[in-house]
Amino acid sequence: MDVIAESRQRRTFAIISHPDAGKTTLTEKFLLYSGAVQEAGAVHAREGRRSARSDWMELEQQRGISISSTVLQFPYGEHTINLLDTPGHRDFSEDTYRVLSAVDAVVMVLDAAKGIESQTLKLFQVCRSRNLPVITFLNKYDRPGREPLELLDEIEAQIQLRPTPVTWPVGSGEEFVGLIDRRDNRYTRFTRTARGASVALEESSDVADASADPPPESRRAWKTAIDEIGLLQAIGADLDLPSFLAGESTPVFIGSALTNFGVRTLLEAVVELAPPPSPRVDNEGKSRPLAAPFSAFVFKVQANMDPSHRDRIAFARICSGHFERGMSVTNSRTGRDMTTKYATTAFGPDRETVDDAFPGDVVGLVNASGVNIGDTLFEAGSSGSAVEYPPLPRFAPEVFARARPLDNAKAKQFRKGLEQLDEEGVVQVLRDPDMGDIENVLAAVGQLQFEVFVHRLGSEFGAPTELLSAPYQAIRLTDKASADRLRQIGGIRILTRGDGELVALFENRYRLQRLRSDEPELTLEPIIADATPLS
Repeated sequence: MDVIAESRQRRTFAIISHPDAGKTTLTEKFLLYSGAVQEAGAVHAREGRRSARSDWMELEQQRGISISSTVLQFPYGEHTINLLDTPGHRDFSEDTYRVLSAVDAVVMVLDAAKGIESQTLKLFQVCRSRNLPVITFLNKYDRPGREPLELLDEIEAQIQLRPTPVTWPVGSGEEFVGLIDRRDNRYTRFTRTARGASVALEESSDVADASADPPPESRRAWKTAIDEIGLLQAIGADLDLPSFLAGESTPVFIGSALTNFGVRTLLEAVVELAPPPSPRVDNEGKSRPLAAPFSAFVFKVQANMDPSHRDRIAFARICSGHFERGMSVTNSRTGRDMTTKYATTAFGPDRETVDDAFPGDVVGLVNASGVNIGDTLFEAGSSGSAVEYPPLPRFAPEVFARARPLDNAKAKQFRKGLEQLDEEGVVQVLRDPDMGDIENVLAAVGQLQFEVFVHRLGSEFGAPTELLSAPYQAIRLTDKASADRLRQIGGIRILTRGDGELVALFENRYRLQRLRSDEPELTLEPIIADATPLS
């Protein structure tokens, strides 16, 4: 098969937003408009309605938030879409960071009433660090919100992206009657459907005709829209593909995911504007050609997506070559070969066996033992060529706790859950080799990760767990020589991380500052992305 031609048909992107901006609803509507689902359902599903495919985890549906990133693959026309839905809550920002390493573009969803919020800004900074093109969707325009020109100013001021509106609203809130596409000067009037569960009827006409004699109740909205479009034209705020791909501008689309306003236009824009896969840079700084032998990197591990089978899936983004189910691949970290007999495509919790996949696709490898987040896989044997991609960084934990099973008879299940949830990155499990799993310390970016950890240990592994406080305020990477000295000092504990690295936990941040000043020869390295660095 022609790897280059197949890769050109792939669009792999993530949706990011602050919590409650409408990210999961938009994901669901993309599936609706692609035909992947027949009826859309919100996260808070009413009786008799399906819940969202992206928020499939029990705790997600209970809390009404995204907890785990989700992979959704579906066709749209001649293209294959790989959509990665991400958690919006800051406590799961590490999971989102890993997902953003696996995509080629991003759709940033903003609440039209709130604009850019704190988590959106943080996630965008990750996008900028990875040079990801960003498409902006101003959501909830059927509700009272801020003026669109004001939102454009905020985008430019806060994230330094030049907004180039592609669609523009006629009215807002209850007076929102439709959208103008500035590319072809067409107006589309949208009609509401019951709870937005089905595709909305769209009526298209020329802007000049639609604005010539509008109904009395929308005349003011039309005059405002025409004036604003004139202003946008005067300042040259037009779609510019080169600057978009360079991360200098962001095409802006407007609508309402809940009521389906503007969803089809946005989905078509992703296909048209978002870039197809491009060569990925390896550890040596070389770009691996798309047509090179198969290679991929693992960006996510998820246990118990199928509770009846208690399985473990490693999700790998294909970077080069043609993947064929059953082929042997080598893990660059361990040097071990493995078969890919049980390879799947993902659609939330559902999956189907995949026989072929190409650059840009995400493949789930079921029960791939020894494969961890950040591992590089490449085709084994003489037909393959070795490669290793840069590892995924870990975030610095900010909260700590200890965990123990409430029922000692469940110790085996507790240890199994501890191991799998550590591999997934739900929390970091720090161990003392001499004390066993019962004397562990859990480290996380946010408190909500602990809630997920305890819930999943009980519901998925049958090991009800108690969390106990841990008196630590800071963590640093260290080495064996420094660890021997640190053990002699009170208020410091030396533990081992899942990847074998030694870490030092400090009960007092002041002690860490003093040590860095008094004994600078000690190895005390901050973990990358440390949210509270000491100077």
